[in-house]
Amino acid sequence: METVELTQADKLIETSKRKKKVVNGLRMAITYLLLLLLAIFMMGPFLWLLSVSLMPGRNIFSSPPAIFPTFIDFDNYVQVWQFMNFPRYIWNTVVITVLGVVFNIVLSCMTGYPLAVFRFKGRNFVFVTLIATMIIPSSTAMIVHYLTIQDLGLGGSYLGVVLPAAVSVFNIFLMRQTFLNIPIDVRDSGKIDGASEFRIWWQLILPLVKPGIAVIALLEFMSFWNSFLWPMVILDDPLKYPLASALTTLNGQFSYNFGWIAAGTMISVIPIIVVFLFTQRYYMEGIAGAVKG
Repeated sequence: METVELTQADKLIETSKRKKKVVNGLRMAITYLLLLLLAIFMMGPFLWLLSVSLMPGRNIFSSPPAIFPTFIDFDNYVQVWQFMNFPRYIWNTVVITVLGVVFNIVLSCMTGYPLAVFRFKGRNFVFVTLIATMIIPSSTAMIVHYLTIQDLGLGGSYLGVVLPAAVSVFNIFLMRQTFLNIPIDVRDSGKIDGASEFRIWWQLILPLVKPGIAVIALLEFMSFWNSFLWPMVILDDPLKYPLASALTTLNGQFSYNFGWIAAGTMISVIPIIVVFLFTQRYYMEGIAGAVKG
């Protein structure tokens, strides 16, 4: 009797386990389905823009609206590349982006390190004051930035485009939180060996915060690569415009050739996608480290 009861109990346990597996499987399938639908919804504008770029000579606002291309044609890409001096504009964008990324990484690391490691009077006040400035809209400072850049004699230069955004409070906050996760023993070991503070920061600390640096590099790369209004304000020569600003020539002279506009926009987006694919792992690690700190 006991053996029969044990067997029935085992069957009930196995049945309950199967039910749990089925329920968990259904929950997982529903979750992935919802996430897939959300991803498609979020990618909607990008997919629509890609579709428009493959529709030659078609007005996207026609009736009925053309959402999917009837056939794939790359004439828009070829024609817009021939019309615009893309190599020149891409080079301008690369110069501005590299300068902006380097400035932000160096200055945010040099500012976040002492705020996280050093103990000095007014440290918390400085940090709170920096954080408080984040509530100020960046657009309100554009006039001040313009007058400052002109007084420095940097109007019409790439450095004038980069300097107002050479460092951001968010990047300083991110690096401070990242430096807080570094064990104090690392700094102490450098002091025991007689290393200077700068050498400790450069050779011992920075290699340990690569994920945080990667986050700054990715965010600032996207920001400077897509910079649109400020370069048009500070640069007096349209040939010096970055790619996003240069695309306004298509919107002005060919306001109904949406295929050209979409193709030019897609070309400008490709580098961002490539950079994100190569740095997404460090991006997640850097964000997780900053939140933990």
